[in-house]
Amino acid sequence: MVRLPLTPAEVERGQRLGALLRRARRERSMLETALDARVSPETLRKIETGRVATPAFPTIAAIADVLGLSLDALWAEINQPEPGVEPAKRR
Repeated sequence: MVRLPLTPAEVERGQRLGALLRRARRERSMLETALDARVSPETLRKIETGRVATPAFPTIAAIADVLGLSLDALWAEINQPEPGVEPAKRR
């Protein structure tokens, strides 16, 4: 299966997701968080740094659960449009 290139909006959303997870993790170590979520520390690092802009839903659900984040709130926050920037058109 061929994967289409990510749109700039998808890349930006992935970066916002990573930043949000990093802030939510606060004092918890990356290793502790990853192990509790049953993902590799490398996967969590890639998500937090935006290198994986579209991680799998079960991965995000597990990390959000460990960090006490609501998926609804997480989705709403990463989809906030930047001030002064017109929202990207959906495919």
